[in-house]
Amino acid sequence: MNIENENPENENLNPEINNSGNQAINEPVKEEKSEIITDSDHQDVVEENFSHLSLKQTLDEMEHIVNKDDAAHFSKKFTELKEHAHHKISDETEDKKHDYLEQGNPEEHFEFHHPQSSKLSALVNIFKEKQDKFHKQQEAEHHQNLEERLAIIERLKNLYTSSEPGVNLFKAIREIKEAWGNAGQVAKSEFKNLNNNYFHHLKMFNEMLDLNKEYLEQEFAHNLEKRQHIIQRAKELLDEKVVQKALNELQYLHKLWKEEAEPVAEEFREKTWEEFKEISNKIHERKSELIAVIESEQQENFEKKSKIIEELKALTAPQSANHSFWQQAIKQVEDLRSEFLKIGPVPKKFSNQNWTDFKQTLRNFNSAKNDFYKSLKGSQIDNLQAKQSLIKTAQDNMSSEDWETVVPLFKKLQEDWKKIGHVPRNQANRVWDDFRDACNTFFKNYRDKNNAVGDNWKENYKNKRILLDELKALTDAEGSVEKIEQIKNSWNAIGKVPKDKLSINTEFNKTLREKLKLNRINEFDLKEENLSESQLTDKARKIKNQVAELESEIVQLENNLAFFTAPTRDNPLLKDTYDKLDSKKEQLESLKLSLHHIIAGE
Repeated sequence: MNIENENPENENLNPEINNSGNQAINEPVKEEKSEIITDSDHQDVVEENFSHLSLKQTLDEMEHIVNKDDAAHFSKKFTELKEHAHHKISDETEDKKHDYLEQGNPEEHFEFHHPQSSKLSALVNIFKEKQDKFHKQQEAEHHQNLEERLAIIERLKNLYTSSEPGVNLFKAIREIKEAWGNAGQVAKSEFKNLNNNYFHHLKMFNEMLDLNKEYLEQEFAHNLEKRQHIIQRAKELLDEKVVQKALNELQYLHKLWKEEAEPVAEEFREKTWEEFKEISNKIHERKSELIAVIESEQQENFEKKSKIIEELKALTAPQSANHSFWQQAIKQVEDLRSEFLKIGPVPKKFSNQNWTDFKQTLRNFNSAKNDFYKSLKGSQIDNLQAKQSLIKTAQDNMSSEDWETVVPLFKKLQEDWKKIGHVPRNQANRVWDDFRDACNTFFKNYRDKNNAVGDNWKENYKNKRILLDELKALTDAEGSVEKIEQIKNSWNAIGKVPKDKLSINTEFNKTLREKLKLNRINEFDLKEENLSESQLTDKARKIKNQVAELESEIVQLENNLAFFTAPTRDNPLLKDTYDKLDSKKEQLESLKLSLHHIIAGE
């Protein structure tokens, strides 16, 4: 036999029994005093917790219910989900309003339409339509069931008023009782009269039997067996670990007791009923045990949630805070928020205040975080201006080919960029893209240019190698001094060589000094007043060596300048080089003049 518990307002049409649990034949029908757990009892003990659901999950669950064929049977769950969704939307709207007011905006200008409000309204309307349709359908079913039960009563009435000879009364009455038990629900307003009417005719039938011992003994024995099975099952429920399951099945056993276990013989009526009632009371005592467990769990949940709120408060008012702290705190708060929502319900007397404290603490955290970043806004604007200045310098020089000056410049720009702090978030990507593009443009040009001039440097090396070989072949023959000067000038006119070939410059300078010494030291008749010929020769030789060294250093400096594209004295990187070159040329002229005086005998 099916039991429908989804809608507690529509009770099953159950026959009533007296205190002994038996239907009296010659006694008026009395209402039984047994306790039956209704659906509302079940819902008060165990309530579904939706606090962990997000708004989207809540709406999805509501949509799942709406799509069910028996959606109206989930009315209570749908209503709780609807209230949770309204609560979520209200909280999010309040958060938006709070942020709006935090920015200094007037409250009367606040407008916000939650994007999920329309879906919520649509689901509520669809469910209402299904519920209305269900109630209309239920009314029709109740009316049909009423007609069916009236027909059963009519059959019962005919059984004792005009039964035909030879009819098996035992079989007939059992069929009528079974039909009555299987008949569907009727409207609550019809229940009492219909039930009293049925039992009145059942009583009249029993009286008509005029103490038909055979029938009564069969009836009593059959019902007593039913009662014993019910009592045995109730005893087993005492050991059921899941209290709620035991309570639900006990409700079903009471239904069977009313509908299928009556009447019984007088000597068993009170005895069996008292035994069943005592077992029922023991099972009901476990209901308080279940409630105690739930209350303990809810108290534990309250302590956990209170601890989370205290942790949130600690993050809201730190002793010292910087950007790193707030970024870590944001992640911690999100973890704590998720943990809070996953925890089950708390005692009702604490529920509202606990939730209010949680939401207010989150708002306080967001306000403290926002205040911190507002204080950084001024420094971020200064950082933005500093980075924009670097961008302008990079853009102004990104097409330059003055590599010796601009390559170090761009490296310094990149180092300076790293030292500058954060800029406003809405500007960060743009300024970085501008700076990166300028740097990439310059270094691409630099790489392309280096690749292009590489071949020219190889050709320069070949030309210098020819001059060096030519210099090495010179002797102290007549005209060799002029030839050396010509080779030196030709050498200086040639540009850079590859880095791995720079040693040719050192080799040239060394060879040049040797050839100058070979060709110049014996050209003059060295004489000087008050100096012996050996002394005069030693002094001339020292000056001659100094001249050769200076000329070599001047050649090296001029070679260094040749590495620059269009080198000028205005270039700050080349100022020291030009100053050294001028100084060495002055020293060289002075030494040449002294050597000339010695050679000329002045």
